[in-house]
Amino acid sequence: MEYKKTLIDGVYVIEPRVFSDARGYFMETWKQAEFEEHIGKVDFIQDNESKSAYGVLRGLHYQKGEFSQAKLVRVIKGRVLDVAVDIRRSSPTFGRHVSVELTEDNKRQFFIPRGFAHGFLVLSDEAIFAYKVDNVYTPQAEAGIRWDDSALGIGWPIDPKDVLTSEKDLRLPLLSEAECF
Repeated sequence: MEYKKTLIDGVYVIEPRVFSDARGYFMETWKQAEFEEHIGKVDFIQDNESKSAYGVLRGLHYQKGEFSQAKLVRVIKGRVLDVAVDIRRSSPTFGRHVSVELTEDNKRQFFIPRGFAHGFLVLSDEAIFAYKVDNVYTPQAEAGIRWDDSALGIGWPIDPKDVLTSEKDLRLPLLSEAECF
């Protein structure tokens, strides 16, 4: 796998080596020793998967304090724009984001460390999204930021009227009002 640093320290795009032939393909999606060599030790404890239709935007979510989570995300089927927003107030990149297109074809993975809000927008008819986390979901620590906060400058590539999100996500605060790290 190739580990590519992004413009925000600690956030990586990981590109696997894919071996294809007439039968299909093979790739390694997780190799602990190699991950630790490039990124560091992260004790992933749970794998999650979601299925979403075109225009579904999930996020921008995070968990507060001791319940924060690092994530390693990828798309099994379809295409998404995945976004990580730095919400560490002491960081020189506070409020900035990294976005990457994850697809079933490019097979990229995106590592998002603790201290970031995370979200994704489905750009294909449907997407199956998988991710590892290093901490359990804790409802009382749940938090988020509005996906359409203009201060973030995220270039979501579809018309906002076509975005489908939850009622809960529509009530999230702007970054300027959010409880950050």
